[in-house]
Amino acid sequence: MKILRYVLGFIIIIITILLILIALGFINFSQHHPHNINCLTMNKLRGKFEQFKLDNGTLPSTQEGMQALIKNPNPNKYPNYPIRPYLQKIKQDPWRNPFIYVNNNNEIEIISYASDRKKGGVNFAKDILLSECKK
Repeated sequence: MKILRYVLGFIIIIITILLILIALGFINFSQHHPHNINCLTMNKLRGKFEQFKLDNGTLPSTQEGMQALIKNPNPNKYPNYPIRPYLQKIKQDPWRNPFIYVNNNNEIEIISYASDRKKGGVNFAKDILLSECKK
């Protein structure tokens, strides 16, 4: 009877330790989850900008920004813009901020200002850049 109590106690301790480890793993995943979602969304947006470039011969300027994927910013400059836009609405990051598009010498950069909603930041509030996402 005493041995059975020790075995059950041991099993309960092992289960408790496993549950704690699982919980810690989930917390770690959830902290990186918005970053992963941002990178996936940014890569999809990069594809839309690359399609824009294939259709029009050039990327939109930084000033034309994300709006260029929703509406032709200049029909004279972009005569091959499709009838249906590349996007129906501006995509937002997990913190409900619009992504920032930058044309950096004909290289696409997309930025999320993350949880602090302003340029810069540290730790989990650090800006997320497409160029820093794993390819």
